[in-house]
Amino acid sequence: MIADRMTERLAVLAPTRLEVTDESEGHRGHAGFREGGESHFRIRMASPAFAGLSRIARHRLVHATLGDIVPQIHALALELSES
Repeated sequence: MIADRMTERLAVLAPTRLEVTDESEGHRGHAGFREGGESHFRIRMASPAFAGLSRIARHRLVHATLGDIVPQIHALALELSES
């Protein structure tokens, strides 16, 4: 599952909180929806790795950490904090 792979990869950022939620079903009928889900995700994460980083830098760090997973999904909502 994509959510499990995301969780595994994000573990390298030593999160103090990490929630990876598949929100695909809420987008049924919208662009990018795939039957069976795994198209729209939300990540809520707190990590000391985000300390001193701007919002954009945090997003870039998460995207880089997820790597080749990102192009496999349609939408990714990020809620990131340092604590």
